[in-house]
Amino acid sequence: MTNSKTKAFTAIILSAFAMLAAACNTVEGVGQDLESAGDAAERTTDEIAN
Repeated sequence: MTNSKTKAFTAIILSAFAMLAAACNTVEGVGQDLESAGDAAERTTDEIAN
């Protein structure tokens, strides 16, 4: 990767992390968000399998 691409990628990752941190202001909130994402992924794979 070039230096400018690396900087852009880093900026995107940091921005995403900041938005995630702002959305989940407690450890419990993070756990709930992760559980919700896992449930959604499981439903999607079940739909694809059937």
